[in-house]
Amino acid sequence: MSEYDAVVVGAGVIGLSTAYHIKCKHPSSRILVVDKFKSAGQGSTAKSMSAFRCLFSSKVNYLLSDSSVDFYFYVQSQLSVDLKLAFVGYLWLLSSGEYEEMRPILNGLAASNLKHEEYEAEELAKRLGLNVHLAGDEEAEIIGLKDVYKGVFIPKAGIIDADCVTKFYEEEFLKLGGEIRYGVKVEDFLVEPCKPLGLPGEPFFWQESRVSGVKANSGIIKAEKTILAAGAWIPQLLDSVGIECFIKPKKRQVFAIEAKKPALKRLLFTEGFNSVECIPFTILPRPRVLVRPFPTEGVFWLSYADDFPRAFKLEDEPQPEKNFYEYGIYQVLVKYFPQFRDCHPYSAFAGLYEINTLDGHPVIFEEKDLIVVGGASGSGIMKADAIGRIAAALYDGEEYAVLYGDRKFKVSDLSIKERRVEREKLQI
Repeated sequence: MSEYDAVVVGAGVIGLSTAYHIKCKHPSSRILVVDKFKSAGQGSTAKSMSAFRCLFSSKVNYLLSDSSVDFYFYVQSQLSVDLKLAFVGYLWLLSSGEYEEMRPILNGLAASNLKHEEYEAEELAKRLGLNVHLAGDEEAEIIGLKDVYKGVFIPKAGIIDADCVTKFYEEEFLKLGGEIRYGVKVEDFLVEPCKPLGLPGEPFFWQESRVSGVKANSGIIKAEKTILAAGAWIPQLLDSVGIECFIKPKKRQVFAIEAKKPALKRLLFTEGFNSVECIPFTILPRPRVLVRPFPTEGVFWLSYADDFPRAFKLEDEPQPEKNFYEYGIYQVLVKYFPQFRDCHPYSAFAGLYEINTLDGHPVIFEEKDLIVVGGASGSGIMKADAIGRIAAALYDGEEYAVLYGDRKFKVSDLSIKERRVEREKLQI
């Protein structure tokens, strides 16, 4: 039976970021990461759209993402580790009503030094071949689509490679002497009394008890602290010990379209928005279909984060649905970007968001020597570094975590019992 100072369950980007930051502060401690997959980041991390932004309605999400993005840029520019990070920007296409809703958020950007640019609809129509006027289109009216009123462009946003980020944390953790075991499926937690009496069947309800490790397919692993960072599988494991986390899994799907037609190539490699000379990550007006450029591959990734009536459901191998593209995404997309007419995906994949049903922010708390780290609600990669630093501060019992750029964050603000965050309004 193995014994460690800490065992981290989950080798996705958040689990490895957490393990790395703990190991940085405790170089002599024995820290083990376990994951049921055969390599790092093969769960929800691998199924991400791998994009990042710092535009959020809440100050907390802004701080988490902005500090993480700054760290990733430091890793790529100063440490010469290629994360394939590119500031292609985010372009929000807004109806008049949506623009009014976003105006207070935009007005607050000056305080956070997050720059933005606004484009009139006619200019976007000219530059992107965008259809901005849908009035009179019967199909668009049936779907409920609105005219594009303005575009809001956020330069400090873009795309990144999830695998590269994950490998960075994995390699740095191993360099520090950390240990990782793949192919280890955690089946339950090991719960023991704090003061064992040697009685069969303990702990009893009248005994103070704690999580002292995990029960896995490879055997029991004991640890002073157990850290659960298993993404969408967090609530399944917590249910077994009666701990609530307000996290639920929901499927998300991505469809890939090759820019083979000249019109699509022109759209993909639109100039003038960024140094990459490609179209920004673009969000259409509600229902907010997402268009993610993949310029190095000559591809668009298309997605939509559907809510009602999409079930909360844990799937080990979620599959994309053909009709979700053909009768959903495509019908919306082609009304704004006619360049996609008659285009069909050459590949598709599906993953799971770990939705925090409280307010759309991460959840980081400790109970009975079990630290829970998750609930990123679809923005785990863009906040992973900050989340890992906060979890490491919680591990040390510190009141504040120091995020990259010497920005302080109160650890309990993301807990359950002492939570202090506002609901995020810009989830996509």
